Amino acid sequence: MPLTMNKDVFITAAVTGSGGSQDRSHHVPRSPEQIANAAIDAARAGAAIVHCHVRDPDTGAPSRRLDLYRELTERVRESDVDVVLNLTAGMGGDIVFGAPEAPFPVNADATDMIGAAARVEHVKQCLPEICTLDCGTMNFAEADYVMTNTPGMLEAMGRMMTHMGVKPEIEAFDTGHLWHAKQLVKDGVLDSPALVQLCMGVPWGAPNDMNTFMAMVNNVPDDWTFSAFSLGRDQMAYAAAAVLAGGNVRVGLEDNLWLDKGVLATNAQLVERAATIVTNMGARIIGPAEVREALGLVKRAPQGM
Repeated sequence: MPLTMNKDVFITAAVTGSGGSQDRSHHVPRSPEQIANAAIDAARAGAAIVHCHVRDPDTGAPSRRLDLYRELTERVRESDVDVVLNLTAGMGGDIVFGAPEAPFPVNADATDMIGAAARVEHVKQCLPEICTLDCGTMNFAEADYVMTNTPGMLEAMGRMMTHMGVKPEIEAFDTGHLWHAKQLVKDGVLDSPALVQLCMGVPWGAPNDMNTFMAMVNNVPDDWTFSAFSLGRDQMAYAAAAVLAGGNVRVGLEDNLWLDKGVLATNAQLVERAATIVTNMGARIIGPAEVREALGLVKRAPQGM
């Protein structure tokens, strides 16, 4: 299909993630205050959406603690900077098996597998405009770790998100994930038009070559909205590729720690560089108000705060 460049682009800043990057850069935020400040700085730099995980404030390890999500949400919403809040719902789907000749019992210390309602409890309490839905099960780079999202789990989580009025951002790590997402829309689990994040170069999902990227793009329905990213040194190249292919941009320390060779980045610096690329291509950066209008998002105060 011919490429139709996107002329009105929003940038998502994925500010911390849940990977083991907390000890590789002092810029990776850990506490809710640090994550909120990073999100606010990214918004000031031009990000319309901030995608947030939480971490243990002391160790930096990934966390699902509700109090950390509530504090993060409150800090972002009480700031003088408007931004669309996107919380992960990917935690709680990790299975780490035993050795190949003895996969069971699973590694209980590393496995974190919980029910659908528990996986979205922080979404229910904080009511962000967007939350993520990892739309498939997949092997990651680690030998015995599987990111687990069964069809039944995805249907249950998707229905809860839709009922809450929080828009799922479908995280597609391969073309089959898009196939399943379209079925979830067809079945009425998710509303249409949907929002998709194309996740490129994550071992062992879709490789980040352009042929695979365009296969992913071509599997997104024409009326859906998509963003895309790739990891590490390819992050900025995919900012340009996503816009050229008709999509939007994601950057941030979740996906890449470096501004230049040997130079550690901040989230705001990565957003600023992406914004420069986008505007130099002749596109316009849109802000959170336009994103809410385009995607039908609802900004609300969290419950019980």
